[in-house]
Amino acid sequence: MRAFPFPICLAVEDEMPIYEYMCQKCEHRFEVMQRITDEPLTTCPLEECSDKEHGKGELKKMISQTSFSLKGGGWYKDGYSG
Repeated sequence: MRAFPFPICLAVEDEMPIYEYMCQKCEHRFEVMQRITDEPLTTCPLEECSDKEHGKGELKKMISQTSFSLKGGGWYKDGYSG
């Protein structure tokens, strides 16, 4: 059996995923660390986005590109060897 030179940790309590949001009104984009169980944000946090007639802009949760990649021998970019 192969020994690893570092401890393997599958889950860390203090780490939370980062979600990206964009305001539908002012197009402000920002990232927020939230727990998976937290409710998604709904209104733009910028004061400049607010107006008396329409209020603050609604947020849309974006799908961001992950920075995860497998490196080293034995991994194939497309997941297949053939």
